Formats: sequence, C-alpha cells, structure tokens
Amino acid sequence: MAGNGDIQWCFSQVKGTLEDDVTEADIISCVEFNHDGDLLATGDKGGRVVIFQRDPVSKNSIPRRGEYNVYSTFQSHEPEFDYLKSLEIEEKINKIRWLKRKNPAHFLLSTNDKTIKLWKVSERDKRVEGYNTKEENGAIRDPACITALRVPTIKPMELMVEASPRRIFANAHTYHINSISVNSDQETYLSADDLRINLWHLEITDQSFNIVDIKPTNMEELTEVITAAEFHPAECNVLVYSSSKGTIRLCDMRSAALCDQHSKLFEEPEDPTNRSFFSEIISSISDVKLSNSGRYMISRDYLSVKVWDLQMETKPIECYPVHEYLRSKLCSLYENDCIFDKFECCWSGNDSAIMTGSYNNFFRVFDRTTKRDLTLEAARDIAKPKTLLKPRKVCTGGKRKKDEISVDCLDFNKKILHTAWHPSENVVAVAATNNLFLFQDKL
Repeated sequence: MAGNGDIQWCFSQVKGTLEDDVTEADIISCVEFNHDGDLLATGDKGGRVVIFQRDPVSKNSIPRRGEYNVYSTFQSHEPEFDYLKSLEIEEKINKIRWLKRKNPAHFLLSTNDKTIKLWKVSERDKRVEGYNTKEENGAIRDPACITALRVPTIKPMELMVEASPRRIFANAHTYHINSISVNSDQETYLSADDLRINLWHLEITDQSFNIVDIKPTNMEELTEVITAAEFHPAECNVLVYSSSKGTIRLCDMRSAALCDQHSKLFEEPEDPTNRSFFSEIISSISDVKLSNSGRYMISRDYLSVKVWDLQMETKPIECYPVHEYLRSKLCSLYENDCIFDKFECCWSGNDSAIMTGSYNNFFRVFDRTTKRDLTLEAARDIAKPKTLLKPRKVCTGGKRKKDEISVDCLDFNKKILHTAWHPSENVVAVAATNNLFLFQDKL
C-alpha cells in the first residue's frame, strides 16, 4: 500500500435505496471489514446486519476493483421493552466486531444498547439424501417398515448462507453499550457503556467481570462518561478508553483486576486563549482507535483527529483539523444538537493514513507521511465506476471560487459518522445515511 497523499480516489460502488424512500430503520449505524477484508458488515437502526462479500473477479482482476455483493442479511436485534424501568430498548446496532477466522465459518459480535450477540455465518452447498429413519420431507418412518439399510448420499445444492446466533450476552449493562472490542487472544472481549467496562469470555454468557467502573457513589458528582474503549491489537492485557472530558486512559489488566487506576493518561492541556462555552463539549472524544502496529492511537473529537504515541502522554504527536471552519458556527450547531454528533475514525491498513467523516456527506483522508489532506464527497451523482473523486473545498467568507462550497451551504443532515478502511488495500467504505459507498484508489 503506497503512501496515500498522492492517491487519487475513485468511485467503486454504492449500495442502498435512493433517498426519497429512506425510513429511519434503513440508516446505517456501523461499518466493519473483517480481518482479510473479504467481508464487509453493516448494521442499521432497524437491527439488521447486512454482510457483503468481495467479488472474486474484482479481487483478482487487473487493475483490481473493490466490488462487493450482498452475501447474507439477517435480523440481529429486535426492539424490546424493559418493564422494570419502563424503557424501550432500541434494536439499533451500535457496533459490529469480527472474530478472526478459525474454520470455514465466520463469527461476529453485534450489539445494541443492552445485548451482545455472537453470530455464526456459514455456507451450505450440499445436502444429505437417502436417510433410513426419515422421509425426504423430514417425517419419521415407522421402524417396522424399514426393510433395507441404505447409505445416505451427499448431493450438491444451491449455496445457502445461514446466520445463526450462537451466544447471547445480556443483563450486564445498566447504561447504553457504546463499544465492543475483541481481545487479541480471540477468547475474551470487552463491552463498554457510559460508566463501566466489562470483560467477557466468548464461551460464557452468564457472567462478566467488571474491569473499569467510574460511577461515583453520588450520581450528582458525575463529571465524565466513557465514550469508547478498545483492546490493544497485540498485547492482550492492555486496553484504552476515552472520555467525554477529552482524556484517554490506558489500563494494564496485569496490575490489578479492577482497572480504576490507569497506567497512563493521555491528555492535551487546553489552550486558555481558545476557551469558550463550548470547549468542554467539543473536546469530548467520540472515538479512539489503536493503530494496526499497536504503537499509536487516534482520537476523534468534534473538530479534529489527533495521533498519539503510546510512549508519550503529554500531547499528541500529530493533530489534523477536520472542519475548522465550523468553529464560528458552534452556536447554531449547539442549537440543532449537531455538536453532539459522534464521528468515528479509522486507520489505513499500514497506518500511514487516517480517515474520518464530516457534514454534507464529506469525508476526510489525512496522509501522515506527506501531511496532505483531502476532502471527498460521497454523492450519488458520481455513481459511475472508476469516476475520479474531485477534492472539495469549503470557503468561510468573502469570494467563493468555482469549485468551492460556502460554509453556509453545508447540509448538516447529511453526515458521515461511520467509515472503514480495508485491512490491506486502499478500499474504503463510507456510510452516508442509508447508503454504503465504496471507493478505491485509482491504480
């Protein structure tokens, strides 16, 4: 994978219906590639998981294409009602995480606000015929009528992809689950809500260990909540979690069973000249992701993406403004609640670039080597394969150049919160409302 500054991105595919008939349930709420990038899963507000599979021809064609076809669709979560608390529990999928593949089947975890499920996705292209004890339609035969034994035969059949729930991990969270992360040991995983992080074993559904608890004895003293949590990609004892106060804590499970005492605290001291009513809100971290190498991590706050070196807690080593032109608009963004939007961020497979979303269906790609950045748009009017994406520019005042868009013309209802980068190629998936866009580098 080359450095990404000189990449020209082009359109590959778009999945989803046109915007005229969007229902709330169709809005995509998470996007995740599996470990080899051959499968791509999306979850939506209607509790459905759709898995796309890399088209084998597109993978091996020269130049290769990043094209995916629908592989399996299943209903992962249903709406529920908590009668004790008189609370409706939405079916919306908050996160999907793939497990590494151990056999021909695929496994993934999906979660809504309260319940995590482990799904097995497997293929069947053969069926058994010629049973002795039952008819072909499944009816049991009378043993007295069986006069001869026959050897069942295996016949080919049309490929069927089945998704079946293998485990259901419930009743462990008082608050809404915002993160799940599979450990590098592939045996345990964590789930985080606003105030607690629990550690689960994938085989055990009825108990989990509470490893972080920031709930104060008196809830009136509550000053911060957990916003995201993730395991280290290689060290199974290390995890990080971010908070609404703009801090990231690194915990080592070897030092104590309860990780209330963090090993490291990553925090950038605030510039007093920038202090405003909105400072606290915009410094809240909405996402944190460790790099594939495990050496760095990125954190996304409302206006920027920061790169941290795990060896240096005092300040980030890189800071990329995502949409600095919104700083003057914080008042109206507060009034329409956009200031509370939770944007995610992701690494390229070789950690040389970072991607995150913005408004107006814009998404941003930052190259760490050349320090160049791109603003690109996920729009249906370019929906022809291999169409080059034109970099977009936003102007804040004065005269507007031909290709620029004025900051006052941005559509704040169109926001890209969820993005994913293929683990080894420059193929990216971007969720825009109910559409999934796939873009790739122009080789």
